[in-house]
Amino acid sequence: MVPFIVTLGTMQLYLGWAKWVADNTTVRPDLATQVPAWFADLLSIRPTALVYGMPVGVWLTLGLAMLLAGVLHFTVFGRYVFAIGSNEATARLCGINVRWNKIAIYTLGGLFIGIAGLYQFSRLTVGNPSSGLGLELKVIASVIIGGGSLNGGRASVLGTLTGALIMSVITSGCTALGVTNPIQDMLLGIIIIIAVAVDQFRQQKS
Repeated sequence: MVPFIVTLGTMQLYLGWAKWVADNTTVRPDLATQVPAWFADLLSIRPTALVYGMPVGVWLTLGLAMLLAGVLHFTVFGRYVFAIGSNEATARLCGINVRWNKIAIYTLGGLFIGIAGLYQFSRLTVGNPSSGLGLELKVIASVIIGGGSLNGGRASVLGTLTGALIMSVITSGCTALGVTNPIQDMLLGIIIIIAVAVDQFRQQKS
């Protein structure tokens, strides 16, 4: 089965499950008694919540990024990830246990998605079952802009972070200029198409 299609299918499955668990309403916990103070301050820009001028969540993101970069570039598992992404059949012939390594990759991805959900809750302070819809397109655009390839085998954590920063700057700039949300969505679509076209051009050239 095509992993991308399975991912979209399971995303829709869990979206429906989240709506069912939340009774299709926004969950509003009591911040004073049900949410730890440190968690509420994870992305806070209050002077008392900053560590060396930045929120704790930013430092945590940088730490996780460095850890993941180290795993990808300095461990056997990281080499396996790039090998499977480049050519799964060849990786299998080289003796790599593709099935279990793919399970580990998806598990690691799920872990980071869970952390992203915690960040989202810390920012919104409510649990919305449909929150984050459409962010997957921004994630794809960030990865491609950062030098990752849709064909697999090439990517970097630093490049992805750079792509995410570029997307954030574009979004902030559009908001500052008073560009409406429909126009922003159209610009996002154009950016994704251009990024994919550039990726395909690089693949053909190489």
